[in-house]
Amino acid sequence: MFWKKVRTLQADGSSGRYPTVRCLTFLLLMGWLTAVEAAPHVLLIVADDLGFSDLGCYGGEIDTPHLDALAADGLRLTQHYTSGRCCPSRASLLTGRYAHAVGLGHMTQDLGRPGYAGRVSPEARTLAQRLGAGGYRCFLAGKWHLGTEDPTQHGFEEFYGTLTSAKTFWQPDHLLRLPAGKKARHYEEGSFYATDAVTDHALDFLEQARQTPERPWFLYLAYHAPHFPLQARKEDIAKYAGRYTEGWDVLREERLARMKNLGVVSAETELTPRSPWWNYGATEQGLNPPWTDLPEARRTDLARRMAIHAAMVDRMDHNIGRMVENVKAAGEWDDTVVIFVSDNGACAEWDPRGFDGQSSNHNVLHEGAALEAMGGPGTFHSLGSGWANASNTPWRLYKHFNHEGGISSPCIVHWPAGSIRPWQDPSREQPSHLIDWMPTLLAAAGVECEPGGRMDGLDLLPMLRGSADLPERTLFFEHEGHRAARRGPWKAVALREAPWELYRIDRDRSELHDVASGNPERLEALTQAWTQWAESIDALPFPRDYQVDYLPRH
Repeated sequence: MFWKKVRTLQADGSSGRYPTVRCLTFLLLMGWLTAVEAAPHVLLIVADDLGFSDLGCYGGEIDTPHLDALAADGLRLTQHYTSGRCCPSRASLLTGRYAHAVGLGHMTQDLGRPGYAGRVSPEARTLAQRLGAGGYRCFLAGKWHLGTEDPTQHGFEEFYGTLTSAKTFWQPDHLLRLPAGKKARHYEEGSFYATDAVTDHALDFLEQARQTPERPWFLYLAYHAPHFPLQARKEDIAKYAGRYTEGWDVLREERLARMKNLGVVSAETELTPRSPWWNYGATEQGLNPPWTDLPEARRTDLARRMAIHAAMVDRMDHNIGRMVENVKAAGEWDDTVVIFVSDNGACAEWDPRGFDGQSSNHNVLHEGAALEAMGGPGTFHSLGSGWANASNTPWRLYKHFNHEGGISSPCIVHWPAGSIRPWQDPSREQPSHLIDWMPTLLAAAGVECEPGGRMDGLDLLPMLRGSADLPERTLFFEHEGHRAARRGPWKAVALREAPWELYRIDRDRSELHDVASGNPERLEALTQAWTQWAESIDALPFPRDYQVDYLPRH
């Protein structure tokens, strides 16, 4: 078994991807050999608030050639699920557990309960800690948002990014370099843009990793884009100027047609009606309006917001291209697992107009010179519920919610040496979740979970290779009282304080035809399973006070 794991032994002692004979004794003593031999590099990329259909390879009109190429040569999953919100999703991704089980059932406020502690549990082992124990060098560039103050205390050697959500893409002092004493790159005044800077430091980390070529690397590249504030370089915004003047109704129809042609959704998929919205503080609610009902000045303002969103996605894709080029130039491409996901669906906060300045009811109608300044330094805008609805085409609702628009993520997997290839039979795909990437990557790396270590997910490698189906299981979801359970083709889902709905999701993923009344036993089984799960991980009872203005205290 030992020698079976050794792919290449360089008896002459020259440097290379795999350890030399001279290194074997040392590696055995350090407990690294089983992980290092033939272990792939790992590039895990996460977008922030990216809609299900934003990418070109998922039916979007945004220019994303580098991600499209990864999807064409690898796998484009269409039934991949998140937790519906940034903190819980990142906790699940990095621990392999449901978020409540590691203290991040909501956000970073401590609500006085283990499931809602607002920071990742000290007992939780991150992917970096587990891969690091297996010989990997681990780095993080981008967004942390797991409630603690230093990702280098959770298995990462180096960190550059933000500990919470991005407040600006224009100010270098908003991003931190850790551990203490490490210096970030210097940027000339006016040249800094966060998505570019995160990539710059990620590339620096890879150069550092290559100083020990016998060890594989894990890079967690967690972009802030396209999370608000909507901010982008002028040349990127100009590329999409005029593209969105026809509005969200036309865009949703165009995207769905492309999605069907690409095979992202079935030919029978129905477009959902415009989704409802609830604004900050729940002072108002309604349905996203028809685009043609809006005044011309409002349409112009909103078209600019969507153009900035598109520019942010475009710039992120450009930087992913920089990463791909670097890994290829280093001769590491075939031996690198690349995974791309979003942390949740597009963000509707809080109404069709979007907000300005900070997350609230405050909106500014931009005209004239103010319109041209949108997206630049000193501005702060959000997308609004109408465009978020379009970004999540064809699904219902958005981030925060557990209907498909909130928890469905684009997901691309690429690993040439790992026999990850486009499927001849896409119907083999089964639902997957962020909790699955921990066991999947540990399996790919040949790293065993420590004794007593827990994971809630499954190893996806057999499914990704098209060789086997996943065991039947139920996937569970909860955020702010919104809840869901999916088992096989069935999904039970409910809004906060609303009755459960039931959908035959393989035939009606748009969640348009509630069959709860005709399947009471099926619904009862799913909801009981959900309750048992929620009680077991401290999701229930729901907190009386989430310490946020948009949810009432009970």
